[in-house]
Amino acid sequence: MIRLIRTEADLAEGTAYLARICPVWAKALPLIQPLPLRRREAGFATMAEAIIGQQISVAAAASIRARLEAAGLFSEAAIRAATPDDLRAAGLSRPKARYLAAIAQAGLDWDGLAALPDDEAIDRLTALPGVGVWTAEIYLKFALGRADVFAAGDLALQEGARLLYGLPERPRPAALRVLAEPWRPWRAVAARGLWAYYRLAKGREGVT
Repeated sequence: MIRLIRTEADLAEGTAYLARICPVWAKALPLIQPLPLRRREAGFATMAEAIIGQQISVAAAASIRARLEAAGLFSEAAIRAATPDDLRAAGLSRPKARYLAAIAQAGLDWDGLAALPDDEAIDRLTALPGVGVWTAEIYLKFALGRADVFAAGDLALQEGARLLYGLPERPRPAALRVLAEPWRPWRAVAARGLWAYYRLAKGREGVT
């Protein structure tokens, strides 16, 4: 059975597990709770948000999304009908405009992803233009509510882990996956915790 995060009760179960298995989490969690659900509606719009947010700040991503919505260019059908110049005028970089147009044309069965195991869903998403593992994992975490997806390539998660555990340097993705292994089957809760700890320490959001 695929474990999902649907409600605050699911988050509470996950945080209780982390506190039970790790004294570092037990000490940190009271400082950062309640953790946000951060659930999004499954489908093209949430994938578009993830593409827009690649390698830019949260504020910049929000600004571009607002411009796309104001121009009526945020649905799959609208982006499929748009020209590259339309998308560029709304603030998208040339590669991101190309990615969104190609994804809109791909005709992915978004509803069907919900029935797939994590690895298969990630494989299906990373076959799309512009969708790497990080983007696919973010989609699974927020749109599908998967409880054990982590996104070790996320810089804010890496920095959050460094701060939380007092590491001498930011762990690279492979090292962070090793560090996160004991957090199974609640690594998506741990990710929310690391983002929250990053926000507490840095005073800014690390994820949209």
